[in-house]
Amino acid sequence: MEITGKLIKKLDLEQGTSKNGKEWKKQSFIVETNNEYNKDVCINAFGQDKINQLDKLNVGDKVSILCNIYSREYNGRWYNQIDGYFFASQELNKTEKAFINQEENNNDLPF
Repeated sequence: MEITGKLIKKLDLEQGTSKNGKEWKKQSFIVETNNEYNKDVCINAFGQDKINQLDKLNVGDKVSILCNIYSREYNGRWYNQIDGYFFASQELNKTEKAFINQEENNNDLPF
């Protein structure tokens, strides 16, 4: 799913250690969409590579985020989570957009 809008806030970086002893990092941020209702959406960047992509964006930028949406049940209640996996400014020039599209097309090779 793609979410577009204006980056309005970056929340503090969260980090810790899993039960297996692996370190993890997560940063949440808020995007204001152009929807009529529920304009603000909180999205997570999980992992250092995704946080590095997010660091290239500034508050106030018009952004485009590709993300996965998850729902899970706990004690009869449902919780939603939105994890971003690709972050880009909508103000890229045509050459940068063409390069990104070319990279995405190369990933479809059968080998």
